[in-house]
Amino acid sequence: MIAIIAFVRALPGRDPDAFVPVRSSLGRFLALGLEFQLASDILRTAISPSFDQIGKLAAIAAIRTALNYFLAREVAEEQRILDCKRQAAKDPGGVRADRPSDRP
Repeated sequence: MIAIIAFVRALPGRDPDAFVPVRSSLGRFLALGLEFQLASDILRTAISPSFDQIGKLAAIAAIRTALNYFLAREVAEEQRILDCKRQAAKDPGGVRADRPSDRP
């Protein structure tokens, strides 16, 4: 709901930079949801495990772990871009250390 409200607030402006925090927060919520679902599946299998259930759990865990990993990478990249844009807005004439011409 928080991400939906933020999306609705950002929608009228149609500014692509306004959607970055929305995507970031939605990604964090999705990652948290995946972790809770995985924990739920583990607990369900722990009650009465069979080889079939253990195999299904392993497949589900692998898929959800991969999804969570790539989602976390995407959120971190979005956050890094947002932080860089905020820093550039604060200091538009600042010296960037990653350009060879700016190094001492």
